[in-house]
Amino acid sequence: MMLDDLEVINVRLPLAAGGGLFKLRIKDGKWSSIEAQEGLVISDRHLPISKLNFDELRTTREIDLQERVLLPGFVDVHMHLDKAYSIAHVRNRSGTLLEAIENYRSVVPSFSKELIRERIIKSALRAASFGSLTLRSHLDVPFHLGREVAFRTVEAALEARETVKDFVDIQYFPMYFYDSANHRGITEFAEETLRMGIDGVGGAPHLAPDPEAGIRWAFELATAFNRPIDLHCDESDDPEVKTIDFYCDQVLLHGYGGMATAGHLCSLSAMAQKEADRLIGKMADAGIGTVTLPVVNLYLQGRGDHGNVRRGLTRVKELLKAGIPVAAASDNIQDPFHPFGRGDMLQIGLMTAYAAHLASEEDLDTILRMLTHLPAAIAGVPEYGVSTGNPASFVVLDAGSGEELLQELPATRWVYNKKRWIYASELKQQWTNPIAAFLP
Repeated sequence: MMLDDLEVINVRLPLAAGGGLFKLRIKDGKWSSIEAQEGLVISDRHLPISKLNFDELRTTREIDLQERVLLPGFVDVHMHLDKAYSIAHVRNRSGTLLEAIENYRSVVPSFSKELIRERIIKSALRAASFGSLTLRSHLDVPFHLGREVAFRTVEAALEARETVKDFVDIQYFPMYFYDSANHRGITEFAEETLRMGIDGVGGAPHLAPDPEAGIRWAFELATAFNRPIDLHCDESDDPEVKTIDFYCDQVLLHGYGGMATAGHLCSLSAMAQKEADRLIGKMADAGIGTVTLPVVNLYLQGRGDHGNVRRGLTRVKELLKAGIPVAAASDNIQDPFHPFGRGDMLQIGLMTAYAAHLASEEDLDTILRMLTHLPAAIAGVPEYGVSTGNPASFVVLDAGSGEELLQELPATRWVYNKKRWIYASELKQQWTNPIAAFLP
């Protein structure tokens, strides 16, 4: 049911300057006004959100958020929706990246299009229930196993996107090459998928026999179709693995600043400081967006180390200091690359805060922006955020401050998108005296 006109009071906006409480209005599905309140407003007209069931929420036009936090919809800019929830079919005994790749590739021909489509739908809607309203998914398209197997995933992904389009937006970046950039027919296949509605060009050059040839091929394809590029880069503990260097050269050559993204960048953390500084400076000059994947890199990297184990997280603080946009994202969910996860960006934010030492009071704004505005810019989401004239797309969380979001990881979410409430989880009893809850 459409609810494109709405007024909400007593709203916490942790990303707004000045703090305090706000009154927000939505008209025709867009933010029409954002007004600071002088304090808590008591109103008989505005119904408390905690008292509304989902059916009531969908028809109530004046709501009191009762000092809860509201954020623009999360943007999860690096996922693998087609692989999500495949852990029951394929395992990873060593916990390494290479075994995960080998094991998944060995079973992917047995996955029907219907099974892949259902996994994408499940993971996309689950992410939306946690407040992620724009997703970018890298797709596994093993062209060397045959056109039919490769197209199976592409068709499943496009069908799944059509199914969930009223709830969440999805971008697709197939990983066109591991070792297939020079494979006969790969260019024709990739061009056909882009004409079918695929959004951009992906790949993993550090895994290719000739990384530079693969990157050149990716740019030839992307520039021909004027599509963005998003590559897995240097997901390795080896400091000598630095395909990001040549990637930057190609971004500068083709004027692709703002249209190129690099995910992972694990080897950057293993390099000597001088070399890391050089590459970070080059990335800043090229205008490359970056994505850190803390949970998966903590899980996969350093498997061959003993004692002082490298954990694989890229140099988040240094990248941010250089002015490079850094997003945090989910990556893999319950598959051989990562057996845990659920697509909850608050969980990703907390792990980023731990792993990147971004836990001071001043860092809170940075973490929240790594889940919202920074990935939105990387993904090219137009008119994003709580600002007059922008589409209203947001999540309300059962917390009273931005800091409390990461302290408590509130389970209860109310999610609004596409001119209506699309999800509301059940509000659990909040005990002000936990001990009393257990007394007879």
